[in-house]
Amino acid sequence: MPPYNAPPDVLAGRVILVTGAGAGIGRAAAMAFADHGATVVLLGNRRAALERVYDDIEARGRPRPAILELDLAKAAPDKHLGAARVIEQEFGRLDGLLHNAAVLGALAPVELYDPAVWNAVLTVNLTAPFLLTRACLPLLKRAADASVVFTTADVGRRGRAYWGAYGAACFALEGLAQILADELAANTRVRVNTLDPGPVRTDFRAQAYPGEDPRAHPAPEEIMSTYLYLMGPDSRGISGQAFTAGRDRESN
Repeated sequence: MPPYNAPPDVLAGRVILVTGAGAGIGRAAAMAFADHGATVVLLGNRRAALERVYDDIEARGRPRPAILELDLAKAAPDKHLGAARVIEQEFGRLDGLLHNAAVLGALAPVELYDPAVWNAVLTVNLTAPFLLTRACLPLLKRAADASVVFTTADVGRRGRAYWGAYGAACFALEGLAQILADELAANTRVRVNTLDPGPVRTDFRAQAYPGEDPRAHPAPEEIMSTYLYLMGPDSRGISGQAFTAGRDRESN
């Protein structure tokens, strides 16, 4: 797609849930959505970090956000359903869901991969997005045009040695997004896509590539145009696609 310049009010009136909203790309996305008119629900497991984002949004005079504290590594299905009920009670609607929370786990050969680490990574990176999407779908279906975006990575589109559970989870999210997009295409206005942010200057990237110079990569705030496009009405009707921030759409 060509470079996207989001209108200032492109998300006005929308309620958007962002997981992993306390730092990095999640924080940048929450700020960008709020700056463009959305009421943002900040989800994470570190309340102090979420409160800092909350305060930053309020200080800019944007719509007042909300905080949902949820530990995706431990939350049972009923906790995800409870989060959806809180959103329904507070706002009565949900127009967007950005799955951004993730853990890296180990970078190791499959032969040596610790099963406990494997399960922990899949819980946060795959099972939690499934559970939260499942819980929120009734709300999303009520919206005039709702968007679900799963954050993935290039290692989930072409396998690469040593990426283990993280890479496998990203592959699975690509498949889950396609399944959901196909299921929701006929009788709903919910679109589902994946987004690879590419190399970005975050703590997560530094953990995966400790030898890199972080200055070689853009800050999270610099890649937000694709996020705004996918969450706003200009991407209405586009579903089941794989996007890379700043690049053309890639068909799965």
